[in-house]
Amino acid sequence: MTTRKAWLRTGSGMRRRLNTRAVLRAGLERSGEPGWRRVTAGGLLWGGAAAALGASGNRNARRAALRGIGAVAIASTATRALARPASRKVQPLEAAGHAASAAAFAAGVLLEAPRYGLVVAPAATALTMARIRSRVRHPGDVAVGVAIGVGAAALTARWWPVKPEVAAAAAPPRRPAPALPGGEGLHIVVNPSSGLSRASDTPDAAEHLRILLPKADITVPQEGQDLRDLLEQAAERARVQGGALGAFGGDGTINTATEVAARLGLPLAVFPGGTFNHFAADLGNQTLDDVARAVQDGDAVVADMGRARVPGGPEQVFLNTFSLGVYSDLVSVRERFEKRIGKWPALLVGLAKLLATGSPVKVSVNGSPKRLWLLFAGNGIYHPAGFAPTYRTQLDDGLLDVRAVDGGTPLARTRLLLAVLTGTLHNSRVLTTAQVRSLRLEVLDGDPRFSYDGEVTREPAPRLVLDKLARAVTLYRPAEKDQWLR
Repeated sequence: MTTRKAWLRTGSGMRRRLNTRAVLRAGLERSGEPGWRRVTAGGLLWGGAAAALGASGNRNARRAALRGIGAVAIASTATRALARPASRKVQPLEAAGHAASAAAFAAGVLLEAPRYGLVVAPAATALTMARIRSRVRHPGDVAVGVAIGVGAAALTARWWPVKPEVAAAAAPPRRPAPALPGGEGLHIVVNPSSGLSRASDTPDAAEHLRILLPKADITVPQEGQDLRDLLEQAAERARVQGGALGAFGGDGTINTATEVAARLGLPLAVFPGGTFNHFAADLGNQTLDDVARAVQDGDAVVADMGRARVPGGPEQVFLNTFSLGVYSDLVSVRERFEKRIGKWPALLVGLAKLLATGSPVKVSVNGSPKRLWLLFAGNGIYHPAGFAPTYRTQLDDGLLDVRAVDGGTPLARTRLLLAVLTGTLHNSRVLTTAQVRSLRLEVLDGDPRFSYDGEVTREPAPRLVLDKLARAVTLYRPAEKDQWLR
C-alpha cells in the first residue's frame, strides 16, 4: 500500500522521506524520559495560562480560556492517535505534541478574544521556536504539530461558535434618560444573595457602588425583607424624584427590577451582580463602571420584554428565555459543570443525563399536538442557530426565538445525541426552529416545569400565550460602545 510522502530537509542538507504518521513517531527523547510526560507538562503550562485568564474576572477572558483548553484537549487527542507507535519501543514525537498544544491554545484564545490572543500568541511562538533551536532537528515535526493545533481550535467553533467580543444593543434606537451626576436620584437595590459579581472587583458590591456613585441611594436587604417590596419602594422614591431605579444582582433579580421599572415608566440601571449575568452581557454592561458612567451621562437604549400570560389571568415577564420540559434542568446541569469543563462538554453531559432519565411533555403548540423534550423561547433572536443559544445582537427586534426538540420522531433520543455530537443539530429533523411574534401553548400531559430567566416554577398554568412587550423598558448603557462598532 502506498502512502502519501513528504520531503523534509535535515540539518545536514540530506533529504529523507517521511509520511505524516512517521513524522509524529520519528523523534526519540534524548534524556530517556518518556516524551509524553513532557507533553503533559506542556498541557499543564497552558492549563495554568487558562487559569490566569479565568482569574482576570473578564467574561471574554474566561470564554477564551475555555476555548483554548478545549482546543488543547482536541489537539492532544489527535496527536496521540496519529503518533500511536507501531512498536512499544517507539515513542511519539515530543516536538509535535508541544507545538500542537501551544498552537491550539493560542489559536483558541485568538478566536474568542483577539486582544488576549495577541498576548498569548507571542509566548506560544517563542516557546515553540525555543524547542526548535534546542531539541528538534526537523522543523517539519513542529509544522505538523502547529497544523494539528490550529485545526483543533477551528474545530471547537463547530460545536461552540465564537461570540463577538462586543455584545447586543449596539445600534439605535436610543432613548433619552435623565443624567444623574454622582448618581443623584438613582435608587439601587443590592441583592446580597446573588452570585458574587467578578465585575465589581470587590466582595462588597454596595461599598464599590457608593464609591462610583456617591449620591445614589443604596439599599441592601436585611434578613426577612422581601426583595420585590424593596424594589417597589425604591422605584416609587425614584418616580417622585424624577430619577431612576437601579438593581445589582443576577438575572432573576434583574427580571423583577425590569418588570417594576417598565410598569412605572422608569429607566433602569442594570448592575451585573450574578454568576452569569446573561442579560447584562447582551446589553453590553460588562462592569459596574460601565453602568455608572452611563447613569451619569444619561445614555440609554430600549429593549423588549418577553411575556407569558394565562388568558384572563396572571402574567410573567422574561428578559432572556422562557422554557418548558427538561431545558431548565439542562441549563442547571450545564452551569454546574461549565466553569470546570467548558460550556459544550457540560451541555453534552447534561443532555445525556436528562435524556436517560427524563420523558417528553405532551403539549399543544398553536393548536397542534406535540411530544416535546423541551421548548425554548428567547426574548429576541439568539445566536448561534441550533441547540446551544448563547447571545443576542439585538434586544428590540419584536420576535420570539423558538426552538423545540421533538420527542415524537422515531429514535428521537439517539438522533438527538448524534446530531449534537456531530454539530449538525441545526439541520436535524429533531429540532424545530421559528421566529414568531406570539405562541399559544397548552399542556396536555406531563409536568410542564416552566422556567423564566432560569427560575423554575411549577405553578399550574395549562394554557399560556407567549408574546412581546415591544421596547417596553429603558436601560442605561454607555454610548461609547456604539461608537466602537462604527
